[in-house]
Amino acid sequence: MNFDDHRMAREYKTVRAMIILYCRDHHGMGKDVCGPCRELLNYSGERLEKCPFQEGKTTCVNCQTHCFKPEMREGVREVMRYAGPRMFRRHPVLALFHFIDGRRKEPTDNIRRKAAPSG
Repeated sequence: MNFDDHRMAREYKTVRAMIILYCRDHHGMGKDVCGPCRELLNYSGERLEKCPFQEGKTTCVNCQTHCFKPEMREGVREVMRYAGPRMFRRHPVLALFHFIDGRRKEPTDNIRRKAAPSG
């Protein structure tokens, strides 16, 4: 994934770290990930790239616009449930920023209008 925005790149790094942690512990993979986890990671990256809120976004779980397909959303939810509590020990800086980002308010209507695709 190629992110121009520092915030979105950090969000992707966090999701990636969580998926690797989950896959390693559940599927016996090392630093690599299995096929289904790779698919989830790629899908998450695509959704982050297309997020209409970008820099102004809260964490996905707190967003009013759920852009994940239901099965992918459930996969991410399962990964987060497992990896979330373990992130402070394994990746404390990413976990701290994710916690702070989760405290952000949802984007205002002005940001939402700017972010909405025209057409």
